Amino acid sequence: MLRIAMVIPLVAIGLYLAAMLLVWGFQRNLIYPAPQNVVAVADGYLEIRLDTPDGLSIRAFYREAEAGKPTLVYFHGNGGTLQGSMAANAVFAREGYGLLLVNYRGYGGNPGSPSEDGFYNDGRAAMAFLAAQGVREAETILIGNSIGSGTATQMAGEFEPKALILSAPFTSVPDVAAQSMGWLPVRMLAKDRFDNAAKIGALDLPVLVQHGLADNLIPPQHGETLAELANNAELQLFEGIGHDLTFMPQTQTARLAWIETLK
Repeated sequence: MLRIAMVIPLVAIGLYLAAMLLVWGFQRNLIYPAPQNVVAVADGYLEIRLDTPDGLSIRAFYREAEAGKPTLVYFHGNGGTLQGSMAANAVFAREGYGLLLVNYRGYGGNPGSPSEDGFYNDGRAAMAFLAAQGVREAETILIGNSIGSGTATQMAGEFEPKALILSAPFTSVPDVAAQSMGWLPVRMLAKDRFDNAAKIGALDLPVLVQHGLADNLIPPQHGETLAELANNAELQLFEGIGHDLTFMPQTQTARLAWIETLK
């Protein structure tokens, strides 16, 4: 009996350590599902290439803005595609806004492997592309959906866009992970953090935060916290809408109305 009593804790410790190793080793597979379907370019868009600072060529879609309209730079979620990005910005395309729909490394047949630093390099490539087209930073509005909120927030700190829109954002990746795997030391294990909460207070620009009150993946408290931490933010909460709010016509219409109030 004594031997059994000694073995059981050792087995439990072994299983716990094994779980930690699995999370450490495979966390990026969980964070970045990375769909590989190569989306055909739609009418009104051009297929372009973004040349990243670390030497990759990333496929993206671009449509030039009509005169007097800003260009929106859209960073999709972790399971997103260019098809979804076009759907999420259909209202803006109809209204003549410029759109640069960024696809990430390791997504949609693109080279490279997804990571936080890699996504930031993809964002920098997007901003460099627009600069080469003569689009000034002040004529851009950055939009980040879900994990894309991390890249959008980082780019808002590195560049000087007109505004920042966060759709179903999180305060940080470890905060989200802690909600579902709080029994593990996920804050210590996290390789990629996308710490929006630590960055957003330093931004000097208008911020719109949209969150669905029925979001079970990233609870609305994340959006509420970010809006409180920002210096100049509007928070829009939507009843009965979950994590897919970026695709909803009412949320797109609300984004459009907010943008049109910007001076």
